[in-house]
Amino acid sequence: MSNVRIGVIGVGNMGAAHAKELLAGHIQGATLGAVCDGMASKRDWAHEALPNVPFFDTSEEMLSSGLVDAVIVATPHYDHPEQALRALEAGKHVLVEKPAGVFTAKVREVNEAAVQSNLVFSMMYNQRTNPVYLKLRDMIAAGELGEVRRTNWIITDWYRSQAYYDSASWRATWAGEGGGVLINQCPHQLDLWQWTIGMMPARMRAFCGFGSRRNIETEDQVTAYVEYPNGGTGVFITTTGEAAGTNRFEVSGDKGKVVIENDTLTFWRLEEPEPAFNLRNTEPFGQPAYTKTDVPIEGENPQHNGIIQNFADAINNGTPLVAPGEEGINGLLISNAMHLSTWRNDWVELPFDEAHYEAELRKRAASSSFKPGVTEQASAAPVDLKGTH
Repeated sequence: MSNVRIGVIGVGNMGAAHAKELLAGHIQGATLGAVCDGMASKRDWAHEALPNVPFFDTSEEMLSSGLVDAVIVATPHYDHPEQALRALEAGKHVLVEKPAGVFTAKVREVNEAAVQSNLVFSMMYNQRTNPVYLKLRDMIAAGELGEVRRTNWIITDWYRSQAYYDSASWRATWAGEGGGVLINQCPHQLDLWQWTIGMMPARMRAFCGFGSRRNIETEDQVTAYVEYPNGGTGVFITTTGEAAGTNRFEVSGDKGKVVIENDTLTFWRLEEPEPAFNLRNTEPFGQPAYTKTDVPIEGENPQHNGIIQNFADAINNGTPLVAPGEEGINGLLISNAMHLSTWRNDWVELPFDEAHYEAELRKRAASSSFKPGVTEQASAAPVDLKGTH
């Protein structure tokens, strides 16, 4: 089969990086068919950085050109669902950069269209290719931890100075991004949080600090408590204003505990399940015996290129997707619920009223400091992808 021709919609930081990887031939069975962007400065950049690659000012022009079979959507967050829908309607396979969108009601429309289209639809959840998280997911699915009782993710190594937020007027604004640390930095962790353990929260109580550490209008720190359908609990803590930061994910089950930190997976395996020990134990201070092991992790972490390669393989060979596009809504449901819980100053049960959340978000976007439609002449040089854990 000939190479699938992939077009990139939006050649800002992420889109530019993906386009360059495709052009360099780093994705087997795929080639860069074309790119599009509405900013005039991006045409000049593409002429230099992507020689002989067709450039279009709009996605409509690119989709109707006959030059692409599939697209990567790498536009601003609000545009992700709209661009995905447009491409699906044009009969193109779609890979969407994170997040899937900024509110779930619109993302649900994309999911429904994708199912009806029979086209390949994927999400850029590049941390699903990380063998550390793959190993955790496999261990939980195999029952090695038993029933999950508690999760705790501290992800505070997203340090961003005020200079970062001042570098573009759309950053951390309700109208420009639709949120702060939850929508920009944390979509990968919010996805992995539920993907690895195999269940979504049933309800949550969150406390978001809006502009608490930086001069921004969206959240820059979050502490959330969740309850799972099985009675387990979880805590999620994040911020962009803490140094030195931590990235530690802990999952405790009735057969043991796993901690992932510094790319190491440590497993405390109980010699017998805790409920069984508790049932037979007669010592007031007795505790289950366990063994502690640093679990060997095998395999490479291909990150973004791994997801694009998987996307191309799914189109060409029917390979199962690592990150099906329909699953992009799950992490967004969690972040939307965290916003809503803070705005209400109350518990939120999942699923929640998605129309109500959209109305609340649009109310804040209407008074946002960022006014969509005002373009900024930003550099299109590819971003360093190393920090997108």
